[in-house]
Amino acid sequence: MAERSFAKEVQQLRIGEGQEFRGEGILAVTKALLECGVGYVGGYQGAPISHLMDVLADAQDILAELGVHFEASASEATAAATLAASVHYPIRGAVTFKSTVGTNVASDALANLASGGVTGGALIIVGEDYGEGASIMQERSHAFAMKSQIWLLDPRPNLEMIVKSVREGFDLSEASNTPVMLEMRIRACHVHGRFQARDNRKPEMALAEALENPQRDLSRIVLPPASFQHEKEKIDKRWPAAVKFIRERGLNEFFGPKEAKKGGNVGIVLQGGMYNGVIRALQRLGLADIRGNTDVPLYVLNVTYPLIDEEFLAFAKDKDAVLVIEEGQPNHIEQAFGAMLHKAGIETKLRGKDPFPMAGEYTGAVMLSSIREFLRDHAGSLLGDKDRAPNEPEAPLVPDLSKAVPPRPPGFCTGCPERPIFAAMKMVQEELGEHHVAADIGCHLFSIMPPFDIGSSTMGYGLGPASASAFNVEAKKRPIAVMGDGGFWHNGLSSGVTNAVFNKHDGVILIVDNYYSAATGGQDIPSSRAFNRSRSTKHPITDAVKGVGATWVRHIDRTYDVTKMRDTFREALTTSEKGPKIIVASSECMLNRQRRERPKLAKAIAGGERSVKPRFGVDEDVCTGDHACMRLSGCPSLSVKRLDDPLRDDPVASIDQSCVACGNCGEVADAAILCPSFYRADVIHNPRRWDRFIGRLRANFRKRLQRRRDAGRLSFGFKVA
Repeated sequence: MAERSFAKEVQQLRIGEGQEFRGEGILAVTKALLECGVGYVGGYQGAPISHLMDVLADAQDILAELGVHFEASASEATAAATLAASVHYPIRGAVTFKSTVGTNVASDALANLASGGVTGGALIIVGEDYGEGASIMQERSHAFAMKSQIWLLDPRPNLEMIVKSVREGFDLSEASNTPVMLEMRIRACHVHGRFQARDNRKPEMALAEALENPQRDLSRIVLPPASFQHEKEKIDKRWPAAVKFIRERGLNEFFGPKEAKKGGNVGIVLQGGMYNGVIRALQRLGLADIRGNTDVPLYVLNVTYPLIDEEFLAFAKDKDAVLVIEEGQPNHIEQAFGAMLHKAGIETKLRGKDPFPMAGEYTGAVMLSSIREFLRDHAGSLLGDKDRAPNEPEAPLVPDLSKAVPPRPPGFCTGCPERPIFAAMKMVQEELGEHHVAADIGCHLFSIMPPFDIGSSTMGYGLGPASASAFNVEAKKRPIAVMGDGGFWHNGLSSGVTNAVFNKHDGVILIVDNYYSAATGGQDIPSSRAFNRSRSTKHPITDAVKGVGATWVRHIDRTYDVTKMRDTFREALTTSEKGPKIIVASSECMLNRQRRERPKLAKAIAGGERSVKPRFGVDEDVCTGDHACMRLSGCPSLSVKRLDDPLRDDPVASIDQSCVACGNCGEVADAAILCPSFYRADVIHNPRRWDRFIGRLRANFRKRLQRRRDAGRLSFGFKVA
């Protein structure tokens, strides 16, 4: 069950020549693939291109009509390896995954693909996950493209250019026999716009036809002596072919005046993905309009690798200074342009990471201040004598809220089934002492934050157990490794569990099974328990780990049973049995569960059906206010409030309206032997006669108890005015 359904939007993929396509970047990429006659598409979900996988999954009927094979790959390496179908056959293929972590996983296949080269067009659509909205380490795809000599496209973030880049990317790949990487930044994936559509095309050669007529070119197989010739072929044939194609097709763009404006002879070179930010900054400086007409010459690199020497030198030779806007580091483009100027003997001043910062996202504020600094240094009269630019508003007086507003680190969702797992682990560690915990990529990584503070490292998706391998030594304590079900099927089964069995690792491996690849949007995986019409699911993780030789295996099918979780952890950490101790903790991702159940409940209530919705609360008279429940839960719905009672100074625990009634808070309180202040109440919608009768009976009984309590209270015989 994916995070978002595109079942309605994908119908636009059927439109043809002369019709206008409207939608967001992800849909536009899919439409462009179909217009280009792609034969197969593979990929692995992950921000920012998770929705591209969701679009492809929802469009499988349309893909099937065109004879396009779509496959949700087991990993990025699997996806990249499918491009082997384009090595010998004139079949266009595309794969997609998140970069740079996905590119790292796929690196072996991509390097071999780039070495041997391709016959059919091969397009790698990478989600460039960089900046404050990213979820990974801050790196760029550029270095990988340079290392393997894969051509890198970074289109201006509007639908026309994104679609053009897909179309030209396939042609470029075939013209130079080289795979092409198309970089999609976070915002570009979801930018909305329009473009003139073309008819969808069936693949030039069907995959079945290729199977029935196998072809083989020994020179494209990466094996000596052919592999020695591949590097020479890249330089002598593929590179010149790519440069010729890029120049003739005009993939890079020039904007602004060809001659210097009065006030300064300068220009700006920028990555295509930076275009909108640059134009917005120039607009605020009074040097561009809303249509993109600019007073400052721009050289827009929709192809950031390879760079075209002739284009850049022609742009720079008559200018006093050129600014290179290149987000991220190292500054590969700036260094390359600097070398070009030096070799050509051109004295144009080149600036880039000064005034721009060396690292970090180029936000609107960074873009504005850095471009203004460059123009003040080299074209001051363009800006005039004002302290602020013509279209730049005065800086608002914003109070410093850093001391008043508490920080909000990432954490588990309300009702997350992984929260009780780490509550149980924390209880065991309080009993047995601190343990080394190797964390992993996924929602469970939030356990490193308060209130759990569990986890020492994270080395990659599905690599939690592998990162604990060095601790396979005799000691008084055992290491604990964690990974999710998505990471398990990604590569954790082989690199983690199988490796632990083979090396007789005596540590504990926790596999968090929430039925989906939840961290990437809730896509199905082999162990998902839902029916999937196009994929095989319902394959238990316990069967897989036993199949590779694990013997100490425990399965907990309801993680909210904190007592059982705690006891299982204790057993795993204290048992005398040797070998890996594997705990599979299963409960459905609460977000996916609520996406499924809330619409059903709302429909039932609207239709007059009797529906029961549980609610949890805290008895204010019983709560002592020590807040131990929060230190072992951290649920966003569990908060505090102050009472009107003057005799109660400390705030008591309180459960707000966001509660999803998972019951974790009560389970934790019971397992940790905390106060019994939690209660459950069932809210009945559209009650029947019997419900109303029972309700009145209970209300009368409560009133009798209240009157009896009030009668026994101490009274001083006077009234307060």
